[in-house]
Amino acid sequence: MLRPFLSCLLVVATASPAWCQFNKKPETPATEATGPKLDKAVTNRYQVGMRIRAIGGPVNGLSGTFAIPAEWEDQQVRKLEEKVSPHVRQFNLRSGDSGLKQIVFQIPQLPAEETATILFTFEVVTNATQVPTDTAGLVIPKNPPREVRKHLLASPQIEIANPKIRAFTKELTDGKETAWEQVAAIYEGVREKVKLENDKLKGAALTLRDGHGAEEDVAAVFVACCRAHKVPARTMFVPDSCHAEFYLEDAVGKGFWFPCVIEGDKAFGYRPEATIILQRGDNVRVPELKDPQRFVAEHLTGKGGTGGRPEVEFVRRVEH
Repeated sequence: MLRPFLSCLLVVATASPAWCQFNKKPETPATEATGPKLDKAVTNRYQVGMRIRAIGGPVNGLSGTFAIPAEWEDQQVRKLEEKVSPHVRQFNLRSGDSGLKQIVFQIPQLPAEETATILFTFEVVTNATQVPTDTAGLVIPKNPPREVRKHLLASPQIEIANPKIRAFTKELTDGKETAWEQVAAIYEGVREKVKLENDKLKGAALTLRDGHGAEEDVAAVFVACCRAHKVPARTMFVPDSCHAEFYLEDAVGKGFWFPCVIEGDKAFGYRPEATIILQRGDNVRVPELKDPQRFVAEHLTGKGGTGGRPEVEFVRRVEH
């Protein structure tokens, strides 16, 4: 089972300078012959935010966060509309770990039976990618950049030191000559060994042991096996689904992230559908939570003792 896919709205009166920075396109070098090439672009409208209603009495001291789509080389984002009801007194855009972008907001007081609404609408242009034409010269990086190196470490419920994961990885990659062939063997092996079922999230190790799991956990098995083989890998979260990416370098040390679709039709090293990218990475820290998160979901807290309770509707809505 993938994380719940919900929906929401927001209203704002003034724009912060942070929005100007958000709308700038990232300075990312163009891909080369050995890297994934951008393919067809798809434009969607994406709404995200919260509706919060005070039930049984007033609610005070509410503060919350929710993620918004970030810009990547294969995704451009333009804010179309922002709406915030008068209850929302303060909000701002926060950039964080692994490219994460969040709206952080505060609602000092919400009277009984009233609803605070917060909605952002974006135009998101996302590219599919083509299968690379030349993979023979790609290698496993010996000294990847710092930002990539963290994708060799364990993440929440992605247990790269687990003996069964290591043994499974060795079994799959033994005898495979090139780096591409080795990662392809991991991809095929995970798809054959681990079946998609509507399970509760339980992590890579238990999913491999059981031979079945939720889509996020099946992707976690692939990521764990890649990392156990010293190949940087990360989870890619998209609406209602979950993919993965792995990182290899060319002969001169230039690195590329290659996507793959874990479940459904095979797509190794490319992404045939230009779905919105919600999050890249699976070991993300946010100030509100003590432990790192595999997926950063919406977050809301408030003060008790007022006689009321918040009833919350989270929203992530794609309009094609």
